[in-house]
Amino acid sequence: VQLQASGGGLVQAGGSLRLSCAASGGTFSGYVMGWFRQAPGKEREFVAACSWSGTTTYYGDSVKGRFTIARDNAKNTVYLHMNNLKSEDTAVYYCAADPRYAISTAGEDYPYWGQGTQVTVSS
Repeated sequence: VQLQASGGGLVQAGGSLRLSCAASGGTFSGYVMGWFRQAPGKEREFVAACSWSGTTTYYGDSVKGRFTIARDNAKNTVYLHMNNLKSEDTAVYYCAADPRYAISTAGEDYPYWGQGTQVTVSS
């Protein structure tokens, strides 16, 4: 499966953004979908993940209550709605796909990755 992330940009602290990740070349509904991020000089961090149907979701502690992951299997797209953005959310955001059923928060469990989209939050 190929993944194409988009929607990043520059936003002021307290603002919102919606990231999208469009999938092609596979059966999208058969993949757990995740979002990860990596800031300069920092390790990759788990942000959010959802089950095949989207009914089960996991979030990293730093984004709980502010970010929401959702998927539209008819459109082969997963979204990350980001609200109340903070400067510490500045990073390159990556979407990833895992064909297994269980949801993992470990990036190494996801074999398919998009190219990343930059999110910059100004304070």
